[in-house]
Amino acid sequence: MTSAVCSCKVGTVADSWGFREIHDQLATRWTEGECSVRELTDQFNRRLLRAGFEQSDRIPIDGEIENLYRVLTADGIDAGTRTQARERLRQDGVPIEEIESRFVSHQTIYRHLRNCLDVSRETETETAPDRIDSWRDRIDALRARTAAVTDRGVSQLASQDAIDGEEFDVLVEITVICSDCGQFYELGELLDERGCDCASTPAGTE
Repeated sequence: MTSAVCSCKVGTVADSWGFREIHDQLATRWTEGECSVRELTDQFNRRLLRAGFEQSDRIPIDGEIENLYRVLTADGIDAGTRTQARERLRQDGVPIEEIESRFVSHQTIYRHLRNCLDVSRETETETAPDRIDSWRDRIDALRARTAAVTDRGVSQLASQDAIDGEEFDVLVEITVICSDCGQFYELGELLDERGCDCASTPAGTE
């Protein structure tokens, strides 16, 4: 396969930011079952973030790209921490607002794989990572809607002087508790770990 150029968001972003070679990597890792679509999405967006560093002649230290991407996108990160991260990047000349506006969704990556690169897995049967991604998306959509409704309600109450304060940040977190061992997990952590640690611990051991 040759590096593809297409008019979809994935193609135009990779072309304009100078990492067109990623098309082959995306296709290979997906068709060989190495990565789920969500994992490929994170890889693409991290590559875009690295391109922003390269454009500003800023050399990231080991693990910096991964940590910054987590701060910018992960659930449970407070708004103040994200603001501080963006400000540091601006001071270093990294065009972070433009980069974030170019981040792609996993639906966009999936369409790029199927429609632009014309690749598919050998089997269309959903894998475990695909099923996890599907449920994660449903839950994330509900969480985003809950956060939006809550934010609107709190803002109206504040504007009507029903509660004290002017500006609030709304975070909606989902905690899952293992019924067997009582361990608490943030939902994303549970899905990333594919379950609770106690399930892989032999009985009678610590």
